[in-house]
Formats: sequence, C-alpha cells, structure tokens
Amino acid sequence: MIVKGQKIDGRYQIIRSIGEGGMANVYLAYDTILDREVAVKVLRGDLASDEKFVKRFQREAKAASSLNHPNIVEMYDVGEDNGNYFIVMEYIDGKTLKSLIKKRGALSLSETVDIMMQLTSAIACAHDSYLIHRDIKPQNVLILEDGRVKITDFGIAIAMNSAELTQTNSVMGSVHYLPPEQANGSGATVKSDIYSLGILMYECLTGKLPFKGDNAVEIAIKQMKEKIPSLCAQNDLIPQSIENIVLRACAKNPKNRYDSASEMYEDLKTALSDERKKEKRLVYKYPENELEETKAVPAVSKVKETREERNEDIEEEVKKTKKEKKEGRGMKIAVITAIMICVITFVAMIILAFRILEDNKNETVELPSIAGKSQEVVTQKLESLGISVKYEEEPSDDVGEGYVIDYQDRKNGSKVKKGTTVTVIVSSGLTGIQLENYYKKNVNVVQAELESAGIKVITTAKKVSTSQDEYKDAFEGMVIAQSKDAGSRLKEGGVIELTYATLITVYPDFLDGTYDKKKIQQFCDDNKIKCEFHDRFNSGQKAGTILDQGREPGGEVKEGVTLTITIAADAEDTPSTDTSNGNNE
Repeated sequence: MIVKGQKIDGRYQIIRSIGEGGMANVYLAYDTILDREVAVKVLRGDLASDEKFVKRFQREAKAASSLNHPNIVEMYDVGEDNGNYFIVMEYIDGKTLKSLIKKRGALSLSETVDIMMQLTSAIACAHDSYLIHRDIKPQNVLILEDGRVKITDFGIAIAMNSAELTQTNSVMGSVHYLPPEQANGSGATVKSDIYSLGILMYECLTGKLPFKGDNAVEIAIKQMKEKIPSLCAQNDLIPQSIENIVLRACAKNPKNRYDSASEMYEDLKTALSDERKKEKRLVYKYPENELEETKAVPAVSKVKETREERNEDIEEEVKKTKKEKKEGRGMKIAVITAIMICVITFVAMIILAFRILEDNKNETVELPSIAGKSQEVVTQKLESLGISVKYEEEPSDDVGEGYVIDYQDRKNGSKVKKGTTVTVIVSSGLTGIQLENYYKKNVNVVQAELESAGIKVITTAKKVSTSQDEYKDAFEGMVIAQSKDAGSRLKEGGVIELTYATLITVYPDFLDGTYDKKKIQQFCDDNKIKCEFHDRFNSGQKAGTILDQGREPGGEVKEGVTLTITIAADAEDTPSTDTSNGNNE
C-alpha cells in the first residue's frame, strides 16, 4: 500500500493520491533530485503479479518515454520498487476532457476542432514512432487552463489487451471507444486509434456517446453492427464537412477510414472553411458490413421443419378422429394411439436434434499451417473452420510487419474443438530500433533516447578546437562520431559508442605574420596565461619579425603557464626584455 510521505525508488516522495483506475493508482509526488512535482502511476497488485504483463508494460512504457510532443504527457522514468511497478510522468494540473463534457455537454465546433487537431497531431507523432495508443478516450485527455491538450496513458494503454471485454470500470469505459475489429478479436493498428478519435469527436460535438448498452459485450456488438447516428440530424448547426470527418474516422471497415492520423489532422484544418460549406455527405468506397452473418445451425432448422410437419400430421389425425367418432367409439383408441405415436416421435426428433448440436459443438478440426501468411488470410482461414482467433504482436527480424509468426501455444496439425479461440502471434516489424545519424546532436540527449530503448551507450570524449576547420561549429558535448552506421538496427541490449567533443583552446601560429604585440597580449589575457617578450639582435631577419613563440602552434592552452615571444631587432636598438603579466600594452 502506498502512503503519504513514502518514497518510491528512494526518490519520489508521495504527497497525495490524485486518481484511481482499473489498472493503476496515480499519486502526486515530489522528485527530491530534480526538485519538481511529478505524477507517479503505480500498477495495481493483480497486474503486478502477472510477469508477462509487467515485462510488456515496462518495455512499452520505455518506448513511450521517447515520445516528445507538446500534446503528449512526458514520461520521465519507469521502474520497480519493492514489488511496486511504476511510471513517473509530467504532472499536469488540469481536468480531463470527460469531466469537461459532463459539466458542459456538447462543446462548440471551434473548440472541438481545436481539441481534435491537437490530439491528431499527438497521435500522428506516436504512430511515426511505431506506437499505437489503443485506449484513446476523454478520460485519458487532459485540458489545461490555456486550452492546451495533453494525452496520457501511452505505456499502460499499449500494454493492456483491450480486446478482453471484462466488466471492470476501466474496460467498460474503454469499450465505448473500441474499434469493431478489436471488438471482433483482431489486433490493433493505427486505424484503430483513428476510430477511437472519431468516437471521441462525436462525444465532444453531442455531449453523449453514440453506442450504449447494459454491459461491455452489448456495446461491443453495437460497435460492430450499428451505424453511427447522424450528427447533422441531431444538430442542424453542424456542417456536413464536420460530420464527414466523424463518418470517415468511425467507418466499420478500416479501408474506409483515414490512412493516418496526419491525414485526419489535415482534414480538420479546413473543416470550417467557406470552401467546404456545401460539401456532400460522405459515401463509403468499400462495403461497411464485411462481418459474416450468423448462419442457422442445420440441426435447429431440421427440428423446426420436423415440428411443423408433425403439427400438420397431428391436425390431420384430429380431423380424422372427429370424422371417425361418428362411425363408432371403436375407432377412438386407434386415434389416440396414433396421436401418442406422433407426440413421441416429435419428442424423439427434438432429442436427436440436440444430440446433433452437441456433436457439432464437440467436433474437432485440425489447425492448418499459418506461418508467413498475412493476418487477413489467417483470419479467414481459421474462421472458415469455426475457430475464433485473437492476435498478439511481437517484433521479428524474419517475418514482415503484419504477417503471422505462428500460433502462440499450439502446433500445426493439432486438433481443437470448433468454437475454440486460438492466439496467433503477428509480427510488429523488425526488432530493436533503427539508428539515426547522431552527428551534431547533444550526446546526453542521444544517450537518454537510446538507453530508454534498451541500448547500452558508451561515451568517449575527444578534445577539439573550433580553430580546426572540421570542428569550427562544434559545441561542448556535440556528437562527432558513432560506432554504428545510421540506418542499421540494434536490438535491446546492443551496444553503440558515441564520441563527443570537449572544447579546448590551442596556441595559434604567431610566426606566420608580422609582430603584433597587442594581439598576442589580448590572447594571453583572455586565456589567463603570462607573456614574455624578448629581442634577438643580428638575427638576419627584418626587425619586428617573430622568431620564436615558445609554445607549439596547435598545442593546448593551460591556465597559468608562460608564453615567451622572441622578436628580431636591429643591432643599434637598445637591448630589452619585456615581461608582461597581462596588463601592459
């Protein structure tokens, strides 16, 4: 249990609790090293005991900490302290977008567009860094007093499996923004985030959610099946250009959505312009309902048909009985017997139908080979066999992004019952990170970025002078060389060496010009060294020529030493030795 005054990792002193969620508790804390307030999010105990979840959470949170965008809450640190897994974030003194909508209801058009442009810009930045949020909702959007927007919970959202529709508050909140493909058990993509952004925009414009239900499953089914209600029909002040953005973002078929958050951002920029006032309602290019309709079970249909036939038989027998009743009571027993036979037969058919259903349910199928196939092909193949599929992402150097690596815990050829859900591992792309050209970047910044991705960085200082042509623009700590080429990839645990500049002052070559005592004296004064000037007679050189400067040109200047300058003089000149401590002319 985290209490006030407790120090996390010996550094972050807890001030008070500022929020509780289904996955983590959030505390306001004081960073005793950097003297600033921070937000510390601590994973709840049930999740902290899940080793697989924790490892993925730490890996994804470290990756998210590399994001640098004005509309993304900055993540400073990730770690573990006595079994408490935590992330340290920028503390934002603001309110959530959800609380703003609850208080005010629908927001204005200009407010909504401004908020959405900030959010799409932030999500585009994350997508460019190969990070999918997966839990975009107004509870995770903070509004500052100056109108700036900050989106949070990248690390936790990425680590969470949003497809699990449990009844916890956190997932019940998330399912309102859950894309149809995730509700159907498929993996998340950048277009999944775009769908959630569209639902969020709808809520900003109307003050309410488009799909509601008594439980998470009911809402998820509506996400897959029902069209999003028309904004223009609810409020005639909303232009068609705005509704079209929501329609495109919230398309059931991902092919009809924006290809990127950047594309949605560009659409928002002109949404309220005069040129788009007469825009027509969006018509989808691809069919929206690509989900297979539930097929009738043959055995059930057979029971229904048998029941109708049997009812007709019974009616015939009853009519026949009435007719024959007049012919004598002797036929009554025969008629009753016939009816009883029909009833018994009917019941037997129902029992048989249920047995057929049970047999179908227990029917087994053989798992086909799926390695190297696209996610779409694998989904179709397994679902055609009556198998549900759930995807997990893993990086791979051998399998391209979006293609299947293999089953998670099953083998090709193994048998499973129809209706079973199998987990399939799909490649999220190459492992590790792609290195950049770090030349002329600050070594501390580069080191922090690489180490957050699990790369070991070795730094080596090299003394350089700005008097050298190749280092004329150098600054203290500038990277001047790297051991791995830009464009190559390094896996987690890989090593790179960075050489950085430490600036020094060197002695210039005073011998290449005529004697300039003032210039030499200024150099000595600037670098806190002593100067001594000596004359040499009958040197054969023109008077005033510098014969020797006592220190090698290009050598490092060190404070407090003496620089001796020897100057050619005519024989008739009066011998002199001029010792300067930096104050003479």
